[in-house]
Amino acid sequence: MREPVRVVVVGQGYVGLPLAVRACEVGHDVVGFDVDGDRIARLVAGDSYVGDIPADRLAGVLATGRYRPTVDPTALADFDVAVITVPTPLRDGAPDLSYIEDAARLLAPHLRPGACVVLESTTYPGTTEELVAPLLAAASGLAPGADFHLGYSPERINPGDPNATLEGTPKVVSGVDAASLARVQAFYDDLVARTVPVSGTREAELTKLLENTFRHVNVALVNELAMFAADLGIDVWEAIDAADTKPFGFMRFEPGPGVGGHCLPIDPSYLAWKVQDELGLPFRFVELANNVNDFMPEYVVRRLGAGLHERGRALEGSRVLLLGLAYKPETADARESPALRVASLLAQLGVSVRAADPYVVDAVHGLDPAAGVVRVVLSPDELAAADVVVVLTPHAAFDLDAVVAHARYVFDTRCRVPAAANVEYL
Repeated sequence: MREPVRVVVVGQGYVGLPLAVRACEVGHDVVGFDVDGDRIARLVAGDSYVGDIPADRLAGVLATGRYRPTVDPTALADFDVAVITVPTPLRDGAPDLSYIEDAARLLAPHLRPGACVVLESTTYPGTTEELVAPLLAAASGLAPGADFHLGYSPERINPGDPNATLEGTPKVVSGVDAASLARVQAFYDDLVARTVPVSGTREAELTKLLENTFRHVNVALVNELAMFAADLGIDVWEAIDAADTKPFGFMRFEPGPGVGGHCLPIDPSYLAWKVQDELGLPFRFVELANNVNDFMPEYVVRRLGAGLHERGRALEGSRVLLLGLAYKPETADARESPALRVASLLAQLGVSVRAADPYVVDAVHGLDPAAGVVRVVLSPDELAAADVVVVLTPHAAFDLDAVVAHARYVFDTRCRVPAAANVEYL
């Protein structure tokens, strides 16, 4: 451990909070800044809203007095290292970097010679040098590289996966020059077991997009394969299991009701946008993957309609129970969740939609209140009352044996429910 430094982490979400906590645990003085007052109030009270940071771990860093959550911009003063971990959404198909711009403008007045700024937010290649560097330089009067260090290190957070911790996952690091790379790498060497330096920030930015585009394209492949296999009367899940026994040349991906979170629905589109904007060319793999994965919620609804029709029921007027609103198991993360799209489509078709999720208990951004989706606790009565139970997010808390025992008809988009006469798989 090198000498403790003053660290500022701008953004206290799924990426920023684990980073801030880890930096405090290794001995740094950390300011966790966020513009969301409710979020900061919860952190000050020791209430963690990020599943990867349990309450006792948050309490531990708060007790040291070296972790200070705040909405006060003046608390950013005198930082040695500042890390930007803010959202980068899409707006009408184009990258929205306004949160990064705001973060850079907040940090710039407090920038001092020798300080270091690192961008972690996912974005297109060139953002660090073409956007962040000029903003910091203009307001501070300091030159990146010559006066202060600047780099990019893509986040590799996998919410809900206890085996993919921040400290145990290799961290790609970069800088706008050799001195910046050395400073960025030195900071992360204290936080993680292994750092992976690359030659420039553009390479690091592309690394993140490559990782997520790889997943996005392969998920789309098995999703489209699942649709064709169903029409051909072939068990796609058995084929995937069999292929997975091959010790080389195959990596397992599974179909589902669509893709969610920030990574797959959004990140590959950043790369496609950059290619189109700068080169004037389409990124065909990304566009095709978007088409397939975006269609999956609609496909799920079509399969439900067909399944109910076979059982003498119409989709309109039926009662459907959705299991899971989060985009992945064991998390409360419902960002871009395909379950929300399934719920909305069903409600538009006149379906009485009920949804159970033990993790997603707060109001959900993206779940239209007008849709009238009723939030319920999973119970034998709810299962028995539904015309169909749809497994969208297979949280371990769901008793899938009870689902089979009490439900009349189960449509499982994740192939987790035990096989039975009343169970149908995607």
